[in-house]
Amino acid sequence: MKFTATTLVLSLTLFVGSATASCAHGTDLMKRTTFTKRDLSNGRLVERVEPAAFGYHGPRGPAAWHSLKPEWETCKTGKQQSPIDLIAGATKPVEAGAIKFDFPLVNTTEFENLGTTIEVIMQGKGATTTIDGKVFNMRQFHFHTPGEHTINGEYMPLEMHMVHQSDDGNFAVIAVGFQLNENGDLNDVLEQLAPKLYAIKEPGAITQTGELNLASLVADLSSQPFSNYGGSLTTPPCTEGINFYVAQNPAQLDVKTFNAIKSIVHFNSRFVQNDIGAGNVLTM
Repeated sequence: MKFTATTLVLSLTLFVGSATASCAHGTDLMKRTTFTKRDLSNGRLVERVEPAAFGYHGPRGPAAWHSLKPEWETCKTGKQQSPIDLIAGATKPVEAGAIKFDFPLVNTTEFENLGTTIEVIMQGKGATTTIDGKVFNMRQFHFHTPGEHTINGEYMPLEMHMVHQSDDGNFAVIAVGFQLNENGDLNDVLEQLAPKLYAIKEPGAITQTGELNLASLVADLSSQPFSNYGGSLTTPPCTEGINFYVAQNPAQLDVKTFNAIKSIVHFNSRFVQNDIGAGNVLTM
């Protein structure tokens, strides 16, 4: 599509690191935090991930993020905030093939529920994206429902963010929208993850993906143009200087998988922000 009308009880806890989950989860901006928890039904210790300290409704929602922690003030004051409405002139076009994707076969990795999204951990899996000669390492990918970016005011039912970081600390996010279809077609990545959704229904839950083949995703991304702009994380701390590359063609999503995802994730979409460089919508 072109841009026309894109019951576990705690008995033992061992913390590793200290952070709260966000779009930068697993990067240098926000270290991933896990702990062990005893399932009293069988006595086993299970690994859990620390859920997010923010939300999408009421006093923990996007309009109040800046008030939850002092370091999240940028969510209210920043002038390069994401997501945005992708309209003519708001982004820089990137032609098909200009971005190089190399996503090797993943034998298995963590698939987890952060309370605010579901996320696949990619750190150390060798997946890279090269933009203008600079190599970015994929740290994780996660999902938003509904999609966060709009295209001439129209939203997608689902959006995937592949969060990358370069060795010198720069960030790039590859964003892919998903469009519902009537014939049951489903993007290959989601087809591989869908059978694992039952295992991460509860916030903090972690499971294994099993073999994850991203070859078809590489093919799809390599054959289409992108829209680029400099924005921010779409979750606290709303850090700016994040380069977004939004795929112009949506991936396929069937109704069954969409319903399964949103029953776990619920609503996790930040409202559309002002034009890049204009005043923050929360100060107007």
